[in-house]
Amino acid sequence: MNTANMLRLVALAAIWGGSFLFMRIAAPVLGPAVLIEYRVLFAALFLAAVAWVMGRRGKGAPLDLRRNWKHYLMLGFFNSALPFLLFAFAARTLSASVLSVLNATAPMFGALVGAVWARQKVSGRAALGLVLGTVGVGLLVGFDHVSERPGAAIAIAAALVAAFSYSVASQYAKSARAVAPFANAHGSMWAATICTIPALAFFPAPGEPTVGIMAAVLALGVLCSGIAYILYFKLIEEVGTTSALTVTFLNPMFGILWGAIFLHEVIGWHTVLGSGIVLVGTALVTGFVPSFLRSPAAARGK
Repeated sequence: MNTANMLRLVALAAIWGGSFLFMRIAAPVLGPAVLIEYRVLFAALFLAAVAWVMGRRGKGAPLDLRRNWKHYLMLGFFNSALPFLLFAFAARTLSASVLSVLNATAPMFGALVGAVWARQKVSGRAALGLVLGTVGVGLLVGFDHVSERPGAAIAIAAALVAAFSYSVASQYAKSARAVAPFANAHGSMWAATICTIPALAFFPAPGEPTVGIMAAVLALGVLCSGIAYILYFKLIEEVGTTSALTVTFLNPMFGILWGAIFLHEVIGWHTVLGSGIVLVGTALVTGFVPSFLRSPAAARGK
């Protein structure tokens, strides 16, 4: 991975780590449904503008709605609408730090979903990773003061279901027909906008948004969804899916950092240790090995 792609990877981790900060700021005021409807709508509008510019340059990725609308609905629901809503629900109670680490469990759920969906065998290494991940999550939330707040147990469960939803979306995407990555992002954001509408009746906004709240919402939509997708797809194009997914290991670091800097969240020993155990478990499940630990032949892909 060259310097430019490494910078893209770090920037993407910083942006996605920041999404939990913005949700923590806006969710208590707007509620999960209104917040996420804004998020996916702003993302869809931004990506539509990008698609228009790409089309003008002869590099467009047509949505082909007649053929792909069901695909976009599936992807939009499981990869955006449902997990976004669940994380926004949890953000009313949990800290940005805890949310970012719970999000990092998605690859571990992916191993379980793959074992059931695609009948993929879970290796001993992956099983150990699942156990470590469970221990890490228990350590993180068990010793964190946010677990003592009313509704914390439901919020933690919602965040874990959100991570599970991401793994379902990943398995579905592997088995679905081939669609251009940008079209997947663009189409799924419009689908997520539609899927989120029914939730508005159940979660009305509890407060009036300020300029700062709407700035956080705009950042969630344009920066954390629209621009982040473009960075992610560029990474996939440049270095491949496996290397791009290493962003999973960096997201919690930034989620914890932004929470400490901007929300004055306390970083305790349980935060560091629990996060570390979760990331080690995720690495075991995904088979990720840092390049500097690989043998020269493995590093060359031999």
